Amino acid sequence: MIYIVDNISNYFIYLFIIHFGFRLNPRKNKFFLGASVLSMLSAGAYNVYFDINSPVIYIFWSVLSICLFFEDRLCHLFMLSVALMYFTGIIDTFSVMLIQVVLIGGGVDGTGITWWMESAYLLSFLVYLLIYLRLFRKNDVYLCDIKFKYKFALLIQGSIFQMFYNYVFYFFNENHAMYGLDAYAVFFISIAGVLYSIFLTLSLAIKNILSDRQNRELQSFMYMQKQQYDYQLQQSAAVRRFKHDLVNHIGVVRELINEKKTEEAKEYIDTIWNIQDVFDLKIHTGDSFLDIIVNYYLYLAVKENIEFVVRGKLTEKMPLEMFDITTLMGNILQNAFEASIKADVPRICVELVEHKEEIFIVVSNSLAKRINTKTDFFMSSKKDKENHGFGLKNIVATVEKYHGECYMESIVENREVLFQISIAIPTAKAEEKKE
Repeated sequence: MIYIVDNISNYFIYLFIIHFGFRLNPRKNKFFLGASVLSMLSAGAYNVYFDINSPVIYIFWSVLSICLFFEDRLCHLFMLSVALMYFTGIIDTFSVMLIQVVLIGGGVDGTGITWWMESAYLLSFLVYLLIYLRLFRKNDVYLCDIKFKYKFALLIQGSIFQMFYNYVFYFFNENHAMYGLDAYAVFFISIAGVLYSIFLTLSLAIKNILSDRQNRELQSFMYMQKQQYDYQLQQSAAVRRFKHDLVNHIGVVRELINEKKTEEAKEYIDTIWNIQDVFDLKIHTGDSFLDIIVNYYLYLAVKENIEFVVRGKLTEKMPLEMFDITTLMGNILQNAFEASIKADVPRICVELVEHKEEIFIVVSNSLAKRINTKTDFFMSSKKDKENHGFGLKNIVATVEKYHGECYMESIVENREVLFQISIAIPTAKAEEKKE
């Protein structure tokens, strides 16, 4: 029975690390999931029947069960399972030694499989859980994001620590009676050193990723700013050209009036008026900086024959800094523009609703296909997913910065698939009341 429990313990550790660490999802076909569990239990039953713990059987069921359970390339799953077996085997060895020291008091002869080893597996799992909670989930960085050199470094560290610990454990077994508490201190300090080195390596990898993310976010912000600046330059150049020709236009109107050509003069004035109308902002939201962003995307939408509608108007400026307005609305409208352009009937709708204590912004856009927001919430359909997959994350981060709420969903309206993002941000007055 102990062999089956041992397999189950390792199996759940593998599933935890791969799903929560490498962000791989289980297969949708339940047959493969059942086959994965069956292979693990069959290996345990084989070991029970022959009363052995064969390394070959262990490797076989581990690789097979992982490849059957998760949805990914078989080559990647094979390499991942081999590396995972090696690394978890090292951590399990440390945990086993620690349990032996604490519960048994050492002894190389006591390393056979017994029930107390399940406590060692639990201790290993607690280490993985701590890494997940304190490093991965806290920073929204996972093993799948970490560069290969850091993963390889962890394996090299593990190999070095494995050889080192064979010596430390032998020292403790031979000398704990002679040195007493000193021997225990050496052993526990070395255990702490191993855990610290693992945390340190992962922390450095995560800091590197966060730094890259911040650089990409700044580059994205600068790119959006440059686009809007270029748009304003075009508008400014057009205004200057119009002003340059305005004297000539007035001269023409004057001559037409002098010649009693009233109808021609009216037509010419209407023409001039229509030209002047091009320079005005078409949309007024109530926030001057938001006007620039919205009118810029209106300009892009018109060029691509996308219907662009804005409903509602604010009575006061948005309680966001200029940088955050660009990050929030720039990303929302950029995503909406790129998604709707692929749709059969491209359209974007922006709704602004103002209440006493909150500002509601609802942006919907047509889609080429329906999105499952539970699984594709932070996925990007763009080719450069590494650089562009942060748009929605930046939106959520900006909303949370101002204690707001954000909700995204895929809906069907009049038989048309739409993606809708709804945002609620407290007004400046509401924030003052809280303070």
